[in-house]
Amino acid sequence: MAGINKVILVGNLGAKPEVKYASNGNAIANLSVATSESWTDKNTGQKQEKTEWHRVSVFGKLAEIAGQYLDKGSKVYVEGKLQT
Repeated sequence: MAGINKVILVGNLGAKPEVKYASNGNAIANLSVATSESWTDKNTGQKQEKTEWHRVSVFGKLAEIAGQYLDKGSKVYVEGKLQT
């Protein structure tokens, strides 16, 4: 059976995208995306929140568009795959 490598993130940018260009001229944008979840602690009744930070890279025309239109605090929807 084949595996599945799919990620969906909905969050906010922690900084303006950092756009660089590879030696072949292709754009690469690095994004810092924060996702948060909140809940009420059953024992204390206190509201709790946890934020996770994700490093995301986008390439080509999408990278150029991200650099042009996105800014710190922008809400983003990211769909892709994990790669190390």
